[in-house]
Amino acid sequence: MRVPEIEIAVKYKTGIRNEVSRITNSAEMATVVKSLFDVNQIDWVEEFILLCLNQRNTVIGYYKVSKGCVTQTLVDIRVIATVALNAAGCTKIVVAHNHPSGNCTPSSADDAATRKIKDAMALLDITLLDHMIMTSDNGYYSYADMGRII
Repeated sequence: MRVPEIEIAVKYKTGIRNEVSRITNSAEMATVVKSLFDVNQIDWVEEFILLCLNQRNTVIGYYKVSKGCVTQTLVDIRVIATVALNAAGCTKIVVAHNHPSGNCTPSSADDAATRKIKDAMALLDITLLDHMIMTSDNGYYSYADMGRII
C-alpha cells in the first residue's frame, strides 16, 4: 500500500517587501491592523485577521482568516494554528477583527474566542500578544492594554 507524503510549503506573495518595523505598543499595532481591512467593507462586514510576528515583534505577514456578515465571522483555530506554524520564524501572533457597529466593546463571543486562541497557541509555544477589535473611525479595543491576555 502506498501512502502519499505530505508536503508543507511556506508561501509569501512575491514582490512585497516587509516595511513594518518592530512593533512596540498597541497604537502602532492598531495602525498596522487597520491598514489590512477593506475600507469599503469595514462598516458592514466582519473580517478576522491574523498577524504573525517573530521573536523581536516584527510582523512577518498577515492572513485573512475569515469574512463573515454584519454581526459575526468564523474563527477557526485550526486555520490560525496552521498559518502560524507555517510562517517561518513565527513565535507570536496578534488577531484582530472589526465591529461594523462602530462599538469596540468586546462581546462574550469575542472573550471566548480570545481564551480559545490563547490556550491553543500556548500548546504550540506561540504567544498570543493581543486581540484587537477595530472600527472605521480609528477606534480600537486592545485585550492586552486592558490586561485581559494573561
